[in-house]
Amino acid sequence: MWKNFKLNKFLLLIPLTSLMFCFNSPKNDDEKMQTIMVSVKNTLSYLHYSPKPINDAYSKDVYKHYFELVDPGKRYFLQSDMDEFAKHETKLDDYINLGDLTFYKLTVDRLYQRADEIDKMTQDIFSKPINLHEDESLILEPKIKKAPASKEEMYNEWKKFIKYNILQEIESMNSKEEAQKEKKDSVQKYKLKDTIKYEPIAQDQKIKKATDEVKDLVKETFTRFKKRKKMDWFTVYMNAYTEVFDPHTNYYSPKDKEDFDTQFKGSVIGIGAIIQEKKGNLYLGALTIGAPAWKSKQLSEGDKILKVKSKPKEDAVNVVGMLSDEAVRLIRGEKGTPVTLTVQKKDGTIKDVTMIREEVAIEDTFARSIVVNSPNGKKYGFINLPSFNANFEDVNGRNASDDIKNEIIKLKQQNIEGIVLDLRNNGGGSLTEVGDIMGLFMDAGPYVQVKDGNGKIQTLKNKQEAPIWTGPLVIMQNELSASASEILAGVMQDYGRAMIIGSPQSFGKGTVQTFVDLNRFLNTEDDFGSLKLTIQKFYRITGESTQRKGIVSDIQMKDFFTYAEIGERYDDYALAWDKIPSTNFQKLNYFNIQALEKASADRMAKNAKYQLLLESAQWREQLDKEESITLNIDKFNEVTKQRKAQIEKFKSLTKFENGLQFVMYPSEIEREKKDEAFKKKSEIWIKNLKKDLYLQEAMNIIADMNVKS
Repeated sequence: MWKNFKLNKFLLLIPLTSLMFCFNSPKNDDEKMQTIMVSVKNTLSYLHYSPKPINDAYSKDVYKHYFELVDPGKRYFLQSDMDEFAKHETKLDDYINLGDLTFYKLTVDRLYQRADEIDKMTQDIFSKPINLHEDESLILEPKIKKAPASKEEMYNEWKKFIKYNILQEIESMNSKEEAQKEKKDSVQKYKLKDTIKYEPIAQDQKIKKATDEVKDLVKETFTRFKKRKKMDWFTVYMNAYTEVFDPHTNYYSPKDKEDFDTQFKGSVIGIGAIIQEKKGNLYLGALTIGAPAWKSKQLSEGDKILKVKSKPKEDAVNVVGMLSDEAVRLIRGEKGTPVTLTVQKKDGTIKDVTMIREEVAIEDTFARSIVVNSPNGKKYGFINLPSFNANFEDVNGRNASDDIKNEIIKLKQQNIEGIVLDLRNNGGGSLTEVGDIMGLFMDAGPYVQVKDGNGKIQTLKNKQEAPIWTGPLVIMQNELSASASEILAGVMQDYGRAMIIGSPQSFGKGTVQTFVDLNRFLNTEDDFGSLKLTIQKFYRITGESTQRKGIVSDIQMKDFFTYAEIGERYDDYALAWDKIPSTNFQKLNYFNIQALEKASADRMAKNAKYQLLLESAQWREQLDKEESITLNIDKFNEVTKQRKAQIEKFKSLTKFENGLQFVMYPSEIEREKKDEAFKKKSEIWIKNLKKDLYLQEAMNIIADMNVKS
């Protein structure tokens, strides 16, 4: 959850004016990093909702978290490295106070050194026969792993890691082979035209092919690693400091902030093409229909990108060997300006293609709806909202509330009798959009309380007096529904306006963030990046925080995430749950929760597919908790054989269909005729909706709802 929050000038005046002239423009990266460190520390100390004391205890937490971020699998640093680093464990508080780069430079220089050594080790491993018949095992759980005691042990650990990847690749081949055989047997059984290619490969050939695949993968991993700049690792280092304050306070480099803004707005200024990395080269991926790359009629998926000319008066930049995100930044630019790509076509010809940059929508971030024909003969509306997107920079930009409004209007034209709003996997977004969306379903009233670090409480109210949908409403959530999703689900539950169904509880993120540009405090024009800073906690209108506890569903249905450690309550540094006084509001009592809950519970208890799904979820979670795996190919095959036998039990879940019929709008059907990408996305979307067991029950629940007049 974050909002377009402008810091009070008086708030900044007293503690931070001294920072305005502390730093001159840095001469090099070291000075820039030192400036960022001190600026981050001061901003955290003065503006964070719940600032921590910068002391030795804090230093120990930062130290622990840093290595969780930089070497989570404990594959890069030796135990001797860790012993050396440990001398600094209680000094990281001093380093951030002074802008001292000692620890950062020591660890990152050592990281590059070890990566170079491991690169050579892996090349040596692949130069010799790899024996998959040895009785070895690989520890999968980092918490019980130790750093390698010597280079010899590190070599052996990487050899094991490579073996594991080879075995997985072989298993992938086996699975594809089995699937092809199953298709061919089916075709022959029913005497259909046989076009299925089934050419089984001998095990020794699979081992060779898998080894070559993993060799290329490892080589590419280290190639990318070496291209990564030290300033990128500095961002990781700074986030070890910020995330110990709370998990949603993060340092963003200028390029990271640009990516965040792009995702949040749901649009980018560019040419509308995916850029992919393959074996050190960059290629064009899928082209967005209607975007500049597609409209040029000269570019195709699979073209190799050789150069990018970002501005007419600048030389083209050779992008061969460049990381994809760096090339993307050259391709993006101001709307209406030209960009030229030099590409090599599949036939070997070289071509320069000049395009004018346009705003390209990332449609997957926007709301979308569809009409659902239920087996009971009635029509309902389904709206999926992936995020609470908003464009604060453009008054004509898209935002979640306007999108939802448009979808409701379209659904009403189809004479639907109820709406299911899907907030599953929605991680939140703009706080202000919650009130506007609430106003589409009910009259004016408070929707959230916000408390700052000084204890001041503010109640935010929706002022909309003309809701456009007053009929039955169900909101779906799961463990990944967070922040703004939880505010909307919580307030609709508190008023009694909607039934909340889904996972036992949502994610539990009850904090508000804003971006603070670090260079606003510095005497420089340079961009030092931004701090996404937790400045407030929000509370339901009942006074309860959503922090850690989330929103408890009215009708609880467990899923795959229920058995995993997902949610704010599992984070060591998450802020605590608390409660403030309730605000005044009038409950609506649209429906009988107890009756709806009982009817649903009776259905789900008899639903064999749901019970099987829960069994599958528990089994998969047990697999995830396995701490080690055999690397002997015969034993590995036996393990996978046992797992496949268990999976066979759950196979019917993949063939499940909920019996619902989905009807697209006439305008979308017309669009599909011209837009292949949209047509493909729609087909996949509807296919997944038909397999959604939880949506089936949502439609049952909405059919049971009796809206009071």
